[in-house]
Amino acid sequence: MNVFAHVEDRVAAALEALKQDGVLPADLVVPAVEVETPRDSTHGDLSTNAALVLAKPARMKPRDIAERLKEKLSGESDVAQVEVAGPGFLNLTFTPGFWQDVVRTIVEEGANYGRVAIGGGETINVEYVSANPTGPMHVGHCRGAVFGDALCNILEFSGYKVTREYYVNDAGGQVDQLARSVYLRYREALGEDIGEIPAGLYPGDYLKPIGEMLAKEHKQGLLNKPEEDWLPIVRAAAVKPLLAEIKKDLAALNVKHDVFFSEASLTLGKKDQVKAAIEALRAKGLIYEGRLPRPKGHDDDEWENREQLLFRSTDFGDDVDRALMKSDGSYTYFASDVAYHFDKLERGFDHYRNVFGADHLGYIPRIKAAVAALSDGKADFTILVCQLVKVLRVGKPVLMSKRAGTFVTLRDVVDEVGSDPVRFMMLMRKNDAPLDFDLTKVLEQTRDNPVFYVQYAHARAASVFRNAKKMFPELDKESKAVREADLSCLSDPGEIEWIKRLAFFPRLIGSTARAEEPHRLAFYLYDLAGAFHSQWTRGNDSPHLRFIQTQDWVVTAARLALIAATQQVISSGLLMLGVEAPDSMR
Repeated sequence: MNVFAHVEDRVAAALEALKQDGVLPADLVVPAVEVETPRDSTHGDLSTNAALVLAKPARMKPRDIAERLKEKLSGESDVAQVEVAGPGFLNLTFTPGFWQDVVRTIVEEGANYGRVAIGGGETINVEYVSANPTGPMHVGHCRGAVFGDALCNILEFSGYKVTREYYVNDAGGQVDQLARSVYLRYREALGEDIGEIPAGLYPGDYLKPIGEMLAKEHKQGLLNKPEEDWLPIVRAAAVKPLLAEIKKDLAALNVKHDVFFSEASLTLGKKDQVKAAIEALRAKGLIYEGRLPRPKGHDDDEWENREQLLFRSTDFGDDVDRALMKSDGSYTYFASDVAYHFDKLERGFDHYRNVFGADHLGYIPRIKAAVAALSDGKADFTILVCQLVKVLRVGKPVLMSKRAGTFVTLRDVVDEVGSDPVRFMMLMRKNDAPLDFDLTKVLEQTRDNPVFYVQYAHARAASVFRNAKKMFPELDKESKAVREADLSCLSDPGEIEWIKRLAFFPRLIGSTARAEEPHRLAFYLYDLAGAFHSQWTRGNDSPHLRFIQTQDWVVTAARLALIAATQQVISSGLLMLGVEAPDSMR
């Protein structure tokens, strides 16, 4: 039972009955009823503003509607109390039996509990990470990877058909600089003293094995070739192993992609998707020859003081029109990005999401302009931003990775603390807020460490079943005795409050998917774990509240059903966050 949807249906039915009774106009259009949790729990379990919404079209006072609605709802057997508050809010309090039914629902539905159909089977493309294959992934990439992957999981759970995509920037100036860096390491592998790596190239030791591989394969054969000959050879040799390392880093973080789309493929062979995208814009009257002003505050890599091919991105909210071709006839970075999104649009998804790092904020308006132009404003396209991550140890910044040369790598962090703490803690702040990640704190086994606290709740639930089975062998989690337990035994106020948190799960999933904010799920799991741990602690002080009642099989079975429901919700939530749900803590 989705409690909120169930009560919304009840309120809607009561409003229809009031129309039949002549209390409300027969032709009154009743919008979708909304039921929420009151901010103040003393005001009841659930609340609706339906009377306020209908007052104007019904030409009635909202309190008058609320009073008549109260009469309709008060007669239902599982409604303990209905109150009209303020200008016309309706607050409902339910009997324990109403909440006990939630436990039954969760036990029966299992892994399907909480699923919502807001996606309706629509397709959505989510592009995330898309780090240049120029070196190891850093912790900034890590946050975007975790956020994007968790978002995809939540969207799938909410009824969307999700395509997870990684855009491989394996063409352009940065990859050429990578090739030049590797060429230096190739010369070094042949015995040459290359000195200090020049500014603008990649200094990390991770390029040495690639240089050694080239030396072994080509001997001195590349030394006397001009750059235009050796550059494509070295570039291909560099990108392949580095992309393979990126995939290994993602796998270590439990991050998955369905598609790795190569930028180089846009102009591979006779194909020129970049030209096709430009021509599509030209057909819309959005391409012209012009001269751009110098960017304010900094030099733009694509700025040239000459007549050039421009896209009218200012027609779609950008602050300046954008260049598509350089003076040497090659395409700009932006032109390739336009073509890539043109390809996505041609694949025909219902929705499009890009996950960007904070260092790409300035790039957002031009990408949004391109998609709006190519789709005639029809594409549902959003760019979600992940802010910076600061890696700390005991509150102090962590020094850069020796292997990477300039930054802390994702693999360094995962190898030190594990995938689960990294993923969970990356989701404990809203994606657009900066995040401090302390390597020491995420390993603490305390309530202050959210990932431990939530995983411990799942493991503790498993231990309760192990202990119960010693006394009541028939009370297995999957047993008929637990599935059909007498849930009327769950009447303690702490148990009812605990169940209310479980009942909120489907609403939480829906709101999380709509807002595209996975951190809401992480917060919810922490709160739910707290309700479970709290009741455990109460049992330590009050033996009659303990989960296992050695002299009362009926009460034990009911409490085990509640624990099974809790374990299921925690398991489903952690699965969406990409975090293990352990049965024991190491």
